[in-house]
Amino acid sequence: MSKYEQDILNAIGLRGRISVNELADLLKVSDQTIRRIVKPMVARGELQKVHGAIVSTQSVIDPPFLARMNHNREEKIAIAGEVARLVNDGQSLAIDTGSTSGFIAQALRHHRDLTLVTNSAFVASTLAMIPGNKVFMAGTQLRSHDGAAFDRAAFDVIASLQVDYAILSASTIHPQRGFLVQEQCEVDITKAMMSIADQRVMAVDHSKFSERKAALALPNLQEGDYLIVDQAPDIRFDDLISHLTIKIASN
Repeated sequence: MSKYEQDILNAIGLRGRISVNELADLLKVSDQTIRRIVKPMVARGELQKVHGAIVSTQSVIDPPFLARMNHNREEKIAIAGEVARLVNDGQSLAIDTGSTSGFIAQALRHHRDLTLVTNSAFVASTLAMIPGNKVFMAGTQLRSHDGAAFDRAAFDVIASLQVDYAILSASTIHPQRGFLVQEQCEVDITKAMMSIADQRVMAVDHSKFSERKAALALPNLQEGDYLIVDQAPDIRFDDLISHLTIKIASN
């Protein structure tokens, strides 16, 4: 499979559907080049052309990581764009393995000379082949449902670096308990990424602000850290987030 074919599959996997013009803009090639590459992919059954757009033939429920990326997709794309505007060429990042992180990786494809550490195979593969980027894959053993690493090697790689931003996610946000996740390994990776970052960026869509109970709390964000969301949280969350720099993303 060529690099462009994989890039096209990644882009369509993230968005569900995309036009030829949008693909051409994303990959910095001509419409004719996109049509030439897509034609045999359609013939092989990897893609479909419908109503002026190209769509994936893969069910959104397999694998689970892509299913999560398709939930609130437009909101996550807007958040990813806002994160990309925050980051400058040449900066260094730690990015976790949340579904929004996959969109952020796509939005960062136009940046150059990034230094990146991530425990997400999806994020690493999206950004590793961009000219000038230096990508460190944190970990060696990947989980089957999301391609994330949480083994000892992941923590050793993260601890060896210092970055400008740690870009993070949460499973849910509770007005009293804070930013929450489901597993201890996720707490530990977040702590490790926070510890090497000059600033932290929490990127979450509005559906995460709720009274739902996730098991484990993440460390508190610090004064001046960023919260990037698609809608302003309601007043129940003021005590939790008032010290943060809040950016509201829009399409």
